[in-house]
Amino acid sequence: MSTTSAPPPPADPRKWMWLPRINTPGYYLLLAALAMFILGPLGGVTAAYMNFSLGFFVGGQVLAGILGSTVTYGYGVEGKHGANYMQTMAASVAGMAGMCVLIQAMVWLGLPQPPTWQLILFFLCIGMYGCGVGMLYTPIVVDKMQLTFPSGFAVANILRALTDKRILAQSVSKLGTGTLVGLIGGLAGMKVPAIEAVGMSTSTLGAGMVVGARITIPAVVIGAVGEMLKPYLVSIGWLDEGAPFRKIGFILALGTIMGAAAVDIVLILMKAAQTWGESKTRVVAPEDDWSRTSNARLFAWIAFWAVELFFVATRILALPPLYVGIAMGLVLLFVLINGISTGISDSNPISSAFVVSVFILAAIGLKDAGVALMCGAILLVACSIGVDMQQDRSTGWRLKTNRTIQFRFQAIGIVMGAVMTVAFAHVFMEAYPVLRENTFVNKDVPGADKWQSAMTYKFVGAIKGITESKPHVMKALWIGLAIGLTVEILRKLLKAWKEYQDWIKSGKLAYGVGFVVDAVVLPSPYASSFGGFVEFTTSLWFGVGGVMASYAETIKNEALKDAPKAPAGTAPDIPEDMSTTSLVGGGLIAGDSIAALSIGVYGLLSQVFG
Repeated sequence: MSTTSAPPPPADPRKWMWLPRINTPGYYLLLAALAMFILGPLGGVTAAYMNFSLGFFVGGQVLAGILGSTVTYGYGVEGKHGANYMQTMAASVAGMAGMCVLIQAMVWLGLPQPPTWQLILFFLCIGMYGCGVGMLYTPIVVDKMQLTFPSGFAVANILRALTDKRILAQSVSKLGTGTLVGLIGGLAGMKVPAIEAVGMSTSTLGAGMVVGARITIPAVVIGAVGEMLKPYLVSIGWLDEGAPFRKIGFILALGTIMGAAAVDIVLILMKAAQTWGESKTRVVAPEDDWSRTSNARLFAWIAFWAVELFFVATRILALPPLYVGIAMGLVLLFVLINGISTGISDSNPISSAFVVSVFILAAIGLKDAGVALMCGAILLVACSIGVDMQQDRSTGWRLKTNRTIQFRFQAIGIVMGAVMTVAFAHVFMEAYPVLRENTFVNKDVPGADKWQSAMTYKFVGAIKGITESKPHVMKALWIGLAIGLTVEILRKLLKAWKEYQDWIKSGKLAYGVGFVVDAVVLPSPYASSFGGFVEFTTSLWFGVGGVMASYAETIKNEALKDAPKAPAGTAPDIPEDMSTTSLVGGGLIAGDSIAALSIGVYGLLSQVFG
C-alpha cells in the first residue's frame, strides 16, 4: 500500500530576510510605497519638466524598472514581478504628471481655471476610463496579435536580468553618473549667465542621446530651413516681423505628422487585419492563472468610470454633453489605433489624437476654446494611460506577471498621478512665471528659450485655429499634410526596395548616402516635426546629443569588431535600451528635472516665507 505525501512548501526566495514575504500585505505595501512616493514622483518630475521645457517626455518604464529592481533583487528571480508592479505604477504617475501642460494651456488661452479639486477629479476620471479601455483591448493587441511593444520588451529584458549583479550594477552606475551631471548642468543652466545665454539644456542633450542622430538631425535640418524661410514668410504675412519660425512652423509640422500618420494608420490596420487572420489559425492554449481576468468586472469598470467622467465633465465642469460624449467615443477608437501603432513602431501619437479630436468637434460646430481644450484633454490623457496599460501588459505577458494585480497597481498610480498633474503645474508656473506667458502671442518673453513648451504651443495653436479666422493657418496645415503624406510614402517605398536596402549595406560610402537620405533628404516627418515646434537653439542641442550618442555607438561597434569575443555565458546580455548612451541620457534628463524642481520648490518657499 502506497501513500502520497503532500508536496513540500515552496522555498522562500528571499536573499534578505528582513524583506516581507512575497504575496503578503506587507510585500504589496512595500512595493506601492516605493512606487508611489519615490519612483513615481521621480518619473513625474521628469515628465513635467520635459513637457514644460521641450514639449515631449520620455516614458519612465525603463528608469523605474531598473531602480525598482534594486529593491526586488532581494527576492531573487521572483522579484521580477514585484519590479514590474512598481514600474507599472510609477509609469502611470509619470504619464499623468506629464499632462500638466493642459493647465498651462488654460493659462495661455486666458481661460478661467476650475478649482483644484475639480481638475484632480476630472483627470482622475479620464485616467480610470482610459485605463479600462486600454485593458479592454489587451486581449487583442497583446494576446492574439502578439505585437512587439519595443519599450515593454526592453523592460521585460531588464527585469529578467535581476539575478545578474553585473548588469544591475552597471546600469545603476551609468544612470547615477548621468543624473549627477544633469543636476549640475541644470543648476548651471539656470543660474550661470554664460551658460544660460547659449540656451544649453542637459535634458535636451539627454533626450537627443536617448533617440540618436537619425531622429535629432532631421529636427536640426527643419529648424535651419525655417530660419532661412523667415523673411519670405514675413513677406507673405504668415509671420510677424521678429516672430520665431515656430509660430507658423508648428502648424506645418503638425500637418506633416498627420500626413505621415495617415499612411501609417492605413498600414497598421492592414497589418492588424493580416495578423488577426493568422491568429485564427493558431491553437489557443487555456488561460493560465496569471493572465485570467474577469470580463464582467472590466465592463463594469469601464461603464462606471464612463458615467463618472460624463457626470464630472457635464455637471461639475459644465461642458456640453454632445461634445463630451463624442470625445469619450473617440477614445474607444484612438486607444486601439494608438495601441497598435505603439505595439508595432513604439510611437504613441497622443498629440495627434488631441488635435484630430479638436478638428472633428470643430467640424460639427464647436467654437469655444475652453470646451475644445477640455474635450481634447479627454483624448490626450486617455490615450496616454490606455496605451501605457497595453504596453505594461505586454511586459507582464513576457514575464507571466499576474494581470489583475498589475491592473490594480496602475489604477493606484493614476490616483497619485492625477494629484501630481495639478501639483506640478502649480509648482513650476509659480516658481517660473515665464511659463504663464503665452509665447504663441508674445514672442519677446525673457527666458522663453529655456521653456519651449512645444506641446502647449501646439495645443494653443490648434485651438486658436478653430476660434479665429486665419485662412493661412489652415493652408499651412494642408501644405504640411501633403508634405508628410508624400515623404512617408516615399520612405515606405525605399524601405520596401530590396536592391536599395542591400546597396546601402554594401559599404561605408553607400551607408553614408543612405544616412543622408534618411536623415536629411527624406527625414521621418515624426522626427523632423520637432524642428517646427521649438526654437532653433533647442533643436541644435537636441542634435548635438543625438550625434554624440550615435558617434559613441559607432566607435564602440568598430572596437567590438576587432576585440576577441568573450566565451559564451561569460558576458552579460545587455538589452539595447540599457546601452551606455541611453542610460546616461536618461540620467541627464532626470538630473536636469530634479534641478528644476529643486529651484522651483526653493522659489516657492522663498515667496511664501520670504
